[in-house]
Amino acid sequence: MQRGAAVIAGIGHTTYGAHAGRGTVSLNVEAIREALADAGIEKDTVDAIFVKYPTSQFESTYGQKVAEALGLQPRIGGVWDQAGAANIGMISFAALAIEAGQCEVAVVAFADNPKTGSRGAIAKAMGPDEVFGWFGAVGGYAMIARRHMAEWGTTLDQLGAVAINARTNALANPRAQLRKPLTLEAYRASRPIVAPLRRDDCCLVSDGGAAVVVMSAARAKRLGVPAPVPILGFGQGQTSWNVEQRPELTSTMAAASARTAFDMAGLAPKNIDVAQFYDCFTIVPIVTLEDYGFAKRGRGGAFVTGEGIGPGGKLPMNTSGGLIAETGMPGMQLVIEGVRQMRGTAATQVPGARTCIVSNQGGIMHTHSTLILGEPQ
Repeated sequence: MQRGAAVIAGIGHTTYGAHAGRGTVSLNVEAIREALADAGIEKDTVDAIFVKYPTSQFESTYGQKVAEALGLQPRIGGVWDQAGAANIGMISFAALAIEAGQCEVAVVAFADNPKTGSRGAIAKAMGPDEVFGWFGAVGGYAMIARRHMAEWGTTLDQLGAVAINARTNALANPRAQLRKPLTLEAYRASRPIVAPLRRDDCCLVSDGGAAVVVMSAARAKRLGVPAPVPILGFGQGQTSWNVEQRPELTSTMAAASARTAFDMAGLAPKNIDVAQFYDCFTIVPIVTLEDYGFAKRGRGGAFVTGEGIGPGGKLPMNTSGGLIAETGMPGMQLVIEGVRQMRGTAATQVPGARTCIVSNQGGIMHTHSTLILGEPQ
């Protein structure tokens, strides 16, 4: 696929936090309406709907339920399951479908309500290892963090730097769910969850919905879309092994995903101005920095404290607060913040930013997807 042939034409989302009494279909519809309004198009132009199923409760034919609530009968669509990697995965598939002539205007959306609804999917036992006390995702990420510390000397303060950066950026974001400053001292004192991870290393639990509109650059121009953001590259990578079976814990298939995206975009890490990295737990961006080639193997922790991920750093990261502080919704908010950075409308705008890389990952680093965005032309 040619770089820039597809664009993100519109973005939309609900408020993040608690939506007591709201179902996930309702949250999806609200986000999609916002995205269509942002693109300046009517819903009748949409002929594809790609939806990530709600993590907290799987529903069969869920995509059709969302389409029905919108009053649409799309040509193609459905529900994707790549866990947290699904949002960029769906954007990639939408772009490919548009290029293949299978659709012209696609909506990609996700909504969930684990904060006021069910948290069962988050707290459930992790397969047969429940007999050893392995419940919830945090145990797997804690194992990865401990291995990274043992192999590469990564420190708690380096994990803390990721959390502090997210919380600092969220202070300037009026949409963020958690707008409370975090100091290194407060981080060190925060409650342990599963060693070495503490409460402030973990993402939020959030209700909400988010959506984007994808179309060809040519169609966006014909429709007069005000600020279409070109998709320069995308990629995916997946590992089939559960955490306890992996021969390697400190590198992931994010490397393959990023390589595909960089090749498609004709870019390299040195060409990226801003990053939105999946941060369900603080160890994840550190590993992603290494897998993507921004830091040498084992040096991701040193990168976040040395070369810098803050506004004046080498790679400003998670400028809206990420999953740690903006919303725990898995992944789409990172894409939306990437679009805002490219438009120049972000609350914590990186001056002169012309390229943005976004990562999504799912399971316990099982699945990975990468998106590279450019500035509107």
